[in-house]
Amino acid sequence: MLKKYEKASEQVSIKGVLKAREAISHYIRQTNLTYYSELSRLLGCDAFVKHENHMPTGSFKIRGAINFFHTIPKEKVESGVLVSTRGNHGLAMAWAARWFNVPCTVVVPENNNPETNRIIESFGSELIEHGKDFYDAQFYCDELVASAGYYYVEQGNEPEMLNGIGTMGLEIFEELSDVDVIICPIGGGAGCASLLKVASAINPGVEIIGVQAEKAPAFSRSLQEGDWVVIDKAETIADGLAARSVFQLPYMIMKDHIKDVVLLTEDEILEGIGLALTTTHNLAEAAGSASIMAAMKRKEKLAGKKVALIMSGGNLDRSHLDQALQYSAGKR
Repeated sequence: MLKKYEKASEQVSIKGVLKAREAISHYIRQTNLTYYSELSRLLGCDAFVKHENHMPTGSFKIRGAINFFHTIPKEKVESGVLVSTRGNHGLAMAWAARWFNVPCTVVVPENNNPETNRIIESFGSELIEHGKDFYDAQFYCDELVASAGYYYVEQGNEPEMLNGIGTMGLEIFEELSDVDVIICPIGGGAGCASLLKVASAINPGVEIIGVQAEKAPAFSRSLQEGDWVVIDKAETIADGLAARSVFQLPYMIMKDHIKDVVLLTEDEILEGIGLALTTTHNLAEAAGSASIMAAMKRKEKLAGKKVALIMSGGNLDRSHLDQALQYSAGKR
């Protein structure tokens, strides 16, 4: 089953990333890579935050969505595209679909963040709520594809989406050519896999460290077992990390190269949101602040190095913000 993804991984390349940068530059701007002195003091390293939370839809996913629509043959999507999501992928695809005049249907789990749902609909996409989690939403998409003829966009298994996301890594290396370590959250794995492809082409000596929630450790478990793993549940407050598996294409790219995956408890995830607020004055979603907290857990390893931390998104709902603030107040 994984063999076809091994071949697809060859389509994710520095050449593809460079082409993607030209395509997406007409729609979005480069995000800031900012040095923070207080964060650097706390971590004992030179800490730079890559602000993907400043993208138009609040996450890095928009890079891949734009490049997908730019490269996909129009006849393949004339009946519309279908997306399953917890949030950021759906927001990005809905935003990009409007620009490219492609009908978009987004399937979210029941009890999904209502703010996210409302914004997806405001972009002109149809919203369907189905299932208890992202995996259920995915399975429902299979039924809809068979009956309605949509093009189903599996975010992590589209090589051109990964090439688009890889532009994030290109920007890091252009601004911080001597970066030593990049820390990136892992949900479906597209972000981390894309960074790895860029790093391997520009400077293979740069270490990519992944971050997952202890309650959603699919890729970490895969590394331990030496095979692609689907876990039974992924019930974490970090929506962007709440995946029962990484996608197969990112898995094939990451499996032999990512050596360190930091697992965060739910309390540590909440603490990370607070740290992002106090050290960078940014509102980061739980997955978006995970890199900062992972760096705290790897302080000794990072000492004296130049470290880029991916703030992957800023779509934090009010209830999780309240939890994070209460947690921070309780620690004082």
